[in-house]
Amino acid sequence: MHEPRLTRALRAMLNTQRVASLGTLNVDGAPFVSMVPYAIEPVAACLVIHVSLLAPHTRNLLTNPAVSMMVMQPEAAGEPVHALPRVSMDGTATRLQPESPSWLAARRVYLERFPEAEPMTHLGDFSFVAFFPKAARQVAGFGTARPLEEEDLTSLLRPLPEL
Repeated sequence: MHEPRLTRALRAMLNTQRVASLGTLNVDGAPFVSMVPYAIEPVAACLVIHVSLLAPHTRNLLTNPAVSMMVMQPEAAGEPVHALPRVSMDGTATRLQPESPSWLAARRVYLERFPEAEPMTHLGDFSFVAFFPKAARQVAGFGTARPLEEEDLTSLLRPLPEL
């Protein structure tokens, strides 16, 4: 199956980068940004984060599930930063119920990516949260940007079909 160059680049970035910036709103409507490790759960076509209920971003997303996430390529010494490939996604965060099928799938993909986090999955104040992107803006380099719709993102988070 042919995949357009920008889609291929975005898929590669989402699968190779491991951290995102998470934007939430507190109860007063003030923005809050934090760093979260993430994994991709392909069946549900979502990003999975594992967060502590003690963290401000978790309290924020439980109160207001409309959140944003940004994933970007790391800076390279001597290279211009304005052209760094990145994607900003808006969507909805959903706390997954422990031991539910979606929780088990989230735990599996998260631990495949972060095996060192296994002990934290047993702590009572940590939860798996699924982020379902609804819209996004991809910047693939200087002067190369495009919007993405929910269908594009769902397809992007699922594996490529076998030929």
